[in-house]
Amino acid sequence: MRTHGWSGAAPASDEEAIARILDAAGKTIDARGADFSIADVARTLGVTRQTVYRYFPSTDALLVAAAVHSVSGFLDRLAAHLQGITDPAEAVAEGVATALEWLPKDKRLGLLIEPGRPNPHTESVTGDVALDFAHSMVRRFDVDWAAFGYSDADLDELAEHLLRVIQSFVIDPGRPPRRGEELRAYLRRWVGAAIRPIKQPSAEPTINNRRPSRQSNNRQR
Repeated sequence: MRTHGWSGAAPASDEEAIARILDAAGKTIDARGADFSIADVARTLGVTRQTVYRYFPSTDALLVAAAVHSVSGFLDRLAAHLQGITDPAEAVAEGVATALEWLPKDKRLGLLIEPGRPNPHTESVTGDVALDFAHSMVRRFDVDWAAFGYSDADLDELAEHLLRVIQSFVIDPGRPPRRGEELRAYLRRWVGAAIRPIKQPSAEPTINNRRPSRQSNNRQR
């Protein structure tokens, strides 16, 4: 790791260098939005552009990394907002509605989902970045998913479904867009209503909700 620059305080490791670059990129995006560049970040850090390029090959790569870096804080705030909502249908409706309200205000994540703008990051957002976001969001709901019969595979599918709902609203919010309680009522009816306890299959067939006894089985033979 080169130590040239860094405003006289060189990082002790590559990990620290990456963290400082991401922090500077986030602050630059907050200040300038989509107009930020590698040169802006390098100037903030007191290093050359080549130093930043050693860790991030392009402005697009740095933007995606800065967005991912900010996801944890966003999800922490969302989890705090949803604390105490233990009903899965209500948690899903409120979680999606709140995410739709907050995402456009988050410049770092908003750059990745902003509709109507040529976006070189779409493939990343519809892939691992977005799915990781959705998976983390669902698992931070204050819901005992296991008690409702949901396995990890079920939660993965639910996360994908909610991601598709969020992306659909981002691309086309509606004419006019639904907001506030109207949005939540829509999500409760058409999204939350699908969240039902999953019945686990019985190990044996049942008759009148009772398992057949061994004696009755013997009589049938």
